[in-house]
Amino acid sequence: MKARSLFARRLSDYLIKILSALAALIAIFALGWILSVVVSRGVSAFNLDFFTKLPTPPGISGGGLANAILGTLLITALASLIGIPIGMLAGVYLAEFGLDRPFASMIRFAANVVMGMPSIIIGVFVYTLVVKPAGHFSGYAGAIALAIIMLPLIARTSEDMLRLVPNSLRESALALGAPRWKVTLGVVFWSAKTGLITGALLALARISGETAPLLFTALNSSYWMRSPKEPTANLTVTIFNYAMSPYPDWKAKAWGASLLIMIAVLALSIFSRWIFREKKIRKG
Repeated sequence: MKARSLFARRLSDYLIKILSALAALIAIFALGWILSVVVSRGVSAFNLDFFTKLPTPPGISGGGLANAILGTLLITALASLIGIPIGMLAGVYLAEFGLDRPFASMIRFAANVVMGMPSIIIGVFVYTLVVKPAGHFSGYAGAIALAIIMLPLIARTSEDMLRLVPNSLRESALALGAPRWKVTLGVVFWSAKTGLITGALLALARISGETAPLLFTALNSSYWMRSPKEPTANLTVTIFNYAMSPYPDWKAKAWGASLLIMIAVLALSIFSRWIFREKKIRKG
């Protein structure tokens, strides 16, 4: 193999650095542009009515999105109650018991497929499985769809975090006579708690902006939710409906709802990164 000259190597190094810097600047510029547009157009919709009142009829200004905010919080909470425990248990099986067995490999493959699957397919699946047999849309169906999206993310994150725990901790606890389940919950989980919390927060951020699954499951509503068994208002579907409408007031509220979701996602992402950074600092 012919060795390249020192000049050629330095030139290629500089070119790669310049291209990488340009790509980073383009990404930062695009993100800043999106943030500035959403903030400038959405902040004007924020007022007390926006957070406390129901939507007004089409063409009438005023009102708010209080029912959609409440419905989003409820659906997300239900999805978390379903997805986080099951996902963590799946991660425990993969990291502690399944290891390299064929069944565990099948679960990992299925999780990777679901993570890359378009969310609208999951919405159609839950519509066929839950909504159609019940004969109506519901908040429960929306929560199930979002929980399915969360499951593979939490399972793989939990597996990765649990595998980072040194085997010496497990062996020490087992040598003291502790049962395997107590070692897993009391020692391994406690050692990996920061990573597990980070994975759950990132999964929450992932589902916060999902619209397609909720169009097929929870749909939407202009009224206060009386039960999750009925169609439930949510911010993402409201943004879709309002942004497509010809009414300026509805479009302004769509920008406000977009800003609210963006703030929530950014807060979750920053908080999860802060937790993970704190763990690294303590270890250092």
